[in-house]
Amino acid sequence: MKTTITVGLLAIIAFGLAVFSCDTKDTDTSLTPTLTGRMRIVFDNVAGPSDLKLNTGTYQNAVGESFAVTKLNYFVSNIRLRKDDGREYVVPQDSSYFLIQEEKPASRTITLANVPTGNYTGITFLIGVDSLRSMADISKRTGVLDPGLNNGMYWDWNSGYIFLKLEGTSAAAPAAQNNAFFYHIGGFGRANVKINNLRAITIPFKTDIAKVQTDAIPSVQLKADVLPLFNGTTKLSIVKNSSVMFDPYSTNIADNYSQMFSYARIQANQ
Repeated sequence: MKTTITVGLLAIIAFGLAVFSCDTKDTDTSLTPTLTGRMRIVFDNVAGPSDLKLNTGTYQNAVGESFAVTKLNYFVSNIRLRKDDGREYVVPQDSSYFLIQEEKPASRTITLANVPTGNYTGITFLIGVDSLRSMADISKRTGVLDPGLNNGMYWDWNSGYIFLKLEGTSAAAPAAQNNAFFYHIGGFGRANVKINNLRAITIPFKTDIAKVQTDAIPSVQLKADVLPLFNGTTKLSIVKNSSVMFDPYSTNIADNYSQMFSYARIQANQ
């Protein structure tokens, strides 16, 4: 009888261990590699319904001033992608700084690598360069953040990046400036200087979904419209403010450029 009971108990224990082993194998995914793909973000710079044309296009702001644009540059950083289940994928910091330059078409398309596969419904990013990276050791500021690059997006005298640079010509600008105007907006907020022109932009993809797969790359197209920079919360007049850099009025322009960006469409590329 003892022998029978002992054998029975051992059988039960063995069965329980087998079940536990199966359950563990089914639920433990820590060793399963995450599949990844890529996503492209395309910035289409426009002026209202028109494509932005440097030097040749003529546009009008809300106060009736005509102007042409000769340069448009801006930093995009700290990118986060929202999934359809509400979770976010945060692009690693070292891979999350881009300089969009209208005069360089290739710069207007950025490619995010190693994005976990899945369905994405929106994007959040900063216009500008955050304080930690702005103050980081030069070894951490490479690529487009290299102050030594001749891209005109760094103030040596102010030890900081220009987040957005818009330059142009207008009859409303002073003749003494050769009818040129410029807005060089930066400033991330410091203990002794309160100007903070970093702006977070969140753009949902409406009812569309960007499907990241290992063998397919979605291309999310966003519009960057220069007219809201003039016609936003503050109506920017060239005749009254033909040149703005690091001064309190710059925060008004930063509030305006936070309204520049909108969703256009998604294209699935194989």
